[in-house]
Amino acid sequence: MGFPVSLDDLLGDEVRRDPYPYYARLHELGEAVALAPTAPYAAVAHGYDAAHRVLRDPVFRVLDADHLDRAGLRWRDHAVIRTLQASMFNAPPDDHARIRQLFGQALTARRVTALEPAILRIADRLLDGLAREGADGRPVDFMAAFALPLPSAVVGELLGVPERDRGWFPSRVRAFDAVLEIGPRSFREIRAANVAADELTAYFTDLLAVRRAEPRDDLVSALAAIRDGRPDQLSEAELLANLIVMYNAGFRTTANLFGTGLTLLLARPAALAALRADHSLAPAYVEEILRYEPPVHFAVRYAAEDTDVAGVAVPRGRSVLVLTGAANRDPRRFPDPDSFDPSRPDNRHLAFSAGPHYCVGAALGRAEGRLVLPRLLDRFPALALAAEPGERRQLMLRGHDRLPVRLVAADTDRSAGTVRVDLANRS
Repeated sequence: MGFPVSLDDLLGDEVRRDPYPYYARLHELGEAVALAPTAPYAAVAHGYDAAHRVLRDPVFRVLDADHLDRAGLRWRDHAVIRTLQASMFNAPPDDHARIRQLFGQALTARRVTALEPAILRIADRLLDGLAREGADGRPVDFMAAFALPLPSAVVGELLGVPERDRGWFPSRVRAFDAVLEIGPRSFREIRAANVAADELTAYFTDLLAVRRAEPRDDLVSALAAIRDGRPDQLSEAELLANLIVMYNAGFRTTANLFGTGLTLLLARPAALAALRADHSLAPAYVEEILRYEPPVHFAVRYAAEDTDVAGVAVPRGRSVLVLTGAANRDPRRFPDPDSFDPSRPDNRHLAFSAGPHYCVGAALGRAEGRLVLPRLLDRFPALALAAEPGERRQLMLRGHDRLPVRLVAADTDRSAGTVRVDLANRS
């Protein structure tokens, strides 16, 4: 029996650089396709309805500890995998519901709303830095100077990570997150991820001790109080693992939103001018950026019993690769899906997943985009790309954070600044 697609195609350099032509070919094959029996996944779900169903249907589960044990993997030998398995990211249904409910008590809508003045304050400080560094046309690394430190500072503010420590995180978060990418990982990457997991665990262990001794109005203090008041409901390992995953996800994905959002707008002067003229459009722009270039392109689920996806059989215990990035470009769900259209109605994309594992930090990411993108455009009214964007090679946490992006400010005046972004050398 022949199979119409191969996982090798998806992992190839051409698709990693630009997956959308490949996604379009998948859509011609229907909602889902079978892979060869030797592939690590039984099927690929790439259509919107198929992806949405897999993410919501309780028969499909995240790769929890029981699944890894049945697969014969020695995952307990690796600190990074132990951390992920103790978090909501890979918790089985009952544990996930329990942990998410407890974290929801601390990460409330009120807390996110109360963070908005801090988001604007942090943005203004970083914009001042961009203006200084870009004076007289000097090059500025946009991602390093703005897109990465802003959400890092915001999630640090939310959790209660001291400002002096926030610069310590990015290199460790990148090492930790490398194991999430699709495809095989090298021994060096796994070793670095394990070291990062140990260091992040030690850091949050110390921070929890400090906040227990001197509580503050931050998420770490709130969660410590919940854990200490209900120790039978949340273990210390679960608390630590979820703090790590929350910090990591809280700034990597939003940094990608800023990087891709900026490049998309600069390539579309009419759309950029419309947002600059009317800031009330920002929420719709954020949603379309997330649909058009989501920060994460896939998820994995396994079948707890024999089932199928859009007619493709998935035996019990086999997993499904859910291409949410492809689902967001499904022409059956989004008319003219390859057009960037912030006025698109009913824009219910899957950038933040769906179902029980819908991103717990979605509201915060949206708030940062809504508040900060107009701020950036107001501060520098004349934005232009100095060169065409280069290549990107990741599907998980797809963005510019590892790529040499330069921002050059020719005029730092608040009302007449000119900012040019050079993305030519990304690789």
